Amino acid sequence: RDRRVEFIYQSIAELKQSLNQLGGELIVRHARADQTLPALARELKVDAVFANEDYEPMAIARDARVRDALREHDIGLHSFKDTVIFEKDEILTQAGGTYSVFTPYKNAWLKKLDDFQLKPYPVAKYAKHLAKPARKEEVPTLASLGFEPTNLKALGIEGGEAAAAKLRDDFISRIDDYKEARDYPAVKGVSYLSVHNRFGTISIRKLASLAHAETLRRKNIGAETWLSELVWRDFYFQIIYHHPHAATSAFRPEYDAIRWPNDRELFAAWCEARTGYPIIDAAMRQINDTGYMHNRLRMIVASFLTKDLLIDWRYGEKYFADNLNDFDLSANNGGWQWAASTGCD
Repeated sequence: RDRRVEFIYQSIAELKQSLNQLGGELIVRHARADQTLPALARELKVDAVFANEDYEPMAIARDARVRDALREHDIGLHSFKDTVIFEKDEILTQAGGTYSVFTPYKNAWLKKLDDFQLKPYPVAKYAKHLAKPARKEEVPTLASLGFEPTNLKALGIEGGEAAAAKLRDDFISRIDDYKEARDYPAVKGVSYLSVHNRFGTISIRKLASLAHAETLRRKNIGAETWLSELVWRDFYFQIIYHHPHAATSAFRPEYDAIRWPNDRELFAAWCEARTGYPIIDAAMRQINDTGYMHNRLRMIVASFLTKDLLIDWRYGEKYFADNLNDFDLSANNGGWQWAASTGCD
């Protein structure tokens, strides 16, 4: 069982339906990318493969293997920015280096932001160029992939663009209160869009554009605060891209010398929501039961695990990686290292 797989499955099914309505088709494969993509490219007799950039160390290595495998058949691989507003070396210090402190990065990010960066990528006008399907394709069932349905439906969590749009519209209607409301886990104050951001079922350019417009139009402090959170997302992507060692080690290498006691019983109590501290246990019940945890609670439980229980941040990072619906290596790693004081900033 994995809620994320079910979410992806729902999103793919919706995408396939949308492409079918436009006269195209979605081909779905469940296999190793460096094996199945070259084979599919040859089967379709294509000259090149186009994909979106991924900035995590394992993904970069995977894409390199795919590129090499395609090159053996004289097929090119071209990758493009899509999941962030600014990537790689687009935001640099005046000295030409990368930022490791958030506020200067944010200031440079905002200074460089313009209408071009926020412009949505055109889709509809190119739909007529979609290749006509040679045959009807089927999406593998969850069961055929070795997965069973989870409690995703009972939780009211839906994959796909339509579900993301509903959440977006609901959040925009209450964005004025975001700055204060986000601090209270029992209040409906956050956007709940993180899982859609994670799996690309909503445009980051659309979200940033909405927040930026609201900030400029009526000096909306809620929208301005939310835009800052979207900047954090870009910040952590560029950190993991430029400092891949942070994926497994402390961003500041000297902190790898910390000797964590790592009491197994205390860690188990944290995981199982039985520390005896009500807000810690409530937060852990939330992630265990739903795959979601409010952002403020993520900070609290991470600080508690590392600063109070004296357990290595990597234990908590892995637990979140295994259980969060919206798990994203860059943000999860950045947040945990921030809480443990081993990271940047």
